[in-house]
Amino acid sequence: MDESFAASCLGGPFRGADAVAAGWVTRSELIGARFVRLLPDVYVESGVPLEHGLLCRAAAVFLRGRGAVSGLSAALLHGVRLVADPRPVEVTVPRGMHLRAQLRLAVVRAALVRGDVVHVRGVPVTSAARTAFDLARRDSLGEAVARVDALLHARVVPAAAISAYATSRARWVGAARVARVLALADAGAGSPAETRTRLILVRGGLPRPVTRHEVRCPGGVTCRLALAYPAHRLGVELAGARPSPVDPRRRDALRAAGWQVLRLTRADVDRRPGYVVALVRQWLQLRSGHTA
Repeated sequence: MDESFAASCLGGPFRGADAVAAGWVTRSELIGARFVRLLPDVYVESGVPLEHGLLCRAAAVFLRGRGAVSGLSAALLHGVRLVADPRPVEVTVPRGMHLRAQLRLAVVRAALVRGDVVHVRGVPVTSAARTAFDLARRDSLGEAVARVDALLHARVVPAAAISAYATSRARWVGAARVARVLALADAGAGSPAETRTRLILVRGGLPRPVTRHEVRCPGGVTCRLALAYPAHRLGVELAGARPSPVDPRRRDALRAAGWQVLRLTRADVDRRPGYVVALVRQWLQLRSGHTA
């Protein structure tokens, strides 16, 4: 038995044919309780958590250099989690390649030109610019902006690189929308929920809020606000799904600095966007004389 091959299989996906050829397992053992079949001829030992990152590695074993992990799955490998573990891994393969979608594999057929594929921990994955370009031209505008926000926030790729890539692929489907996504994107967004809140305000006709604004409070305390209108000394923050306690010291420090902070809930943002716009508009009007 090839001991080095056996060591490489421990805890990671492997090709069944290779494992049998190396004498590590038999065909009958592969279909037993000891292993889990992830993709055709790709297995992992039972008990290993089937996290999305593991499934990306399994997809790489399955592809054998014929494509690359892409989309939300690629974002995960670049360090930004935008995908849940149960979702299939997205892979992009050249047009005309015969590859059927599997239970754990979503197949996209598109060109992969020079520079589009990099390797992250041994897994072929679309480059950061290609990944951002793909995410910016898919799904709803709000989803696209939230995903690009996350990539910019994590400094995976600069906006200029995304713009340049889109210019070089101007004829591709959805490429024309990338400029609009970048115009709405903001590297200061700390979460998709913050992005949705910002977009609701902008689409509602309100000025664009500043992200991650720092307020110098009395006593040398610095408070950071997720969204802010500095000229009005008005902050907008998003509470969690459940009511969370407010830090009284932070609240009092902001008040002492002359700031009013509105705390919205996820339900407000997801179900009552009109209320959010009306509330913020009213407070902007009330505080129009509170210049910074």
